[in-house]
Amino acid sequence: MADWDVKKLRILRTLGDVGTVTATAEALFMTPSAVSQQLSALSKQLGVPLLEAQGRRVRLTPAAALVLRHAEAVFAQLERADADLAGYLRGEVGRVRVGAFSTAVPALVVPAVRALREEHPGLTVSVREAEAAEAYGMLAEGAVDLALSLAAHAPTARDPRFTGFVLHADPLDIALPAGHPLAGKSGLRLAELADEPWIFGHSGPWSEITTTVCETAGFAPEQAHTAADWSAILAMVGAGMGVALLPRMATAERGTGSLRAESAARVAVRVLEHDRPRRHVVAAVRRGAEEWPGLGRVIEALRNVQLN
Repeated sequence: MADWDVKKLRILRTLGDVGTVTATAEALFMTPSAVSQQLSALSKQLGVPLLEAQGRRVRLTPAAALVLRHAEAVFAQLERADADLAGYLRGEVGRVRVGAFSTAVPALVVPAVRALREEHPGLTVSVREAEAAEAYGMLAEGAVDLALSLAAHAPTARDPRFTGFVLHADPLDIALPAGHPLAGKSGLRLAELADEPWIFGHSGPWSEITTTVCETAGFAPEQAHTAADWSAILAMVGAGMGVALLPRMATAERGTGSLRAESAARVAVRVLEHDRPRRHVVAAVRRGAEEWPGLGRVIEALRNVQLN
C-alpha cells in the first residue's frame, strides 16, 4: 500500500491551485527548495511521478491529478472529523450509555432523551435497564458511562472508582383504596394511617424506606402483604387489601399511564403535603469521566425532568 502523507498531499494540492513552486512556497510559508523536497519525497512514497518540467516551470502529471482527486475526498473527510471532534469536545456529539433501574427509565431517562434529541441531536443516548448492583458493575467495567440508582443502592462517596451526582428527591405519595374513609381528606397525615395494613417489599431498600418513613411519622407499619412490582401493589391497594407508599416516579404519567388509569378507577393517590417524605435518586460516572461535557449534558437533562 502506498504511503499517503497528508502534509505532503496538502503541498501538492496547493501547487495545483497556484501553479508554481515559488507561489506554493509563499502560500505555505516555506522555501521553494523545501517544497521541491517534500514533493520529491511524496513521489517516491507513492511510486509515481508527480511533476514534469514545462520550460522553467513544472506542471502536475496525470498521476498527480489522479492522486489529488482521491486526496480531496481525504481532506473533506478530515474536515468532517475535525467538526465531529470539536462537537465531541463541546458535548454536542458522541454516545452516552446509561444503565438505569426500571422505574427511572420511563420517568427520567425517556423524557431526558427526548429533550436531548431536540437540543443536541448529535448526542446519542443508549439505555440499558439494570438494577443498581448490575449497573454499577457495568459502569466499573466500562459497559455503560452513567449509572442511575436510589441513594440507598449507591456506592459510598469514598469509593475511588466513581463520582456521584444527586439527581432528584423523588416525592413519596400514599395510595389508598378509592373508597377508604380518608381517601378524600385534605391535609392527610401519614400518622393517621398507623393502624392500616401496609403493602411493601419483603426486604431491601424499599422495605427500609417504607419503615423509616413511617417510623419518622411515629409508628411501625404492619406489613400485611409483600410485593415489589408497582402494578401488583396498586392492584392490591385497589382491592382494599391495604395502603402503600408510592414514589412519584412510579406513577408519572409520562411512562406509566396504565398505572394512572387504574389509580383513577380504584386507587386514591394522595400527596403527603405535611410529611413530605422523599427518596433520593442519584447517578454516578467513572471518576474523571465527568470532565466530558457530553456526560454533563445528559446529567443536566435528567435533572431538568419534572416529577409532577
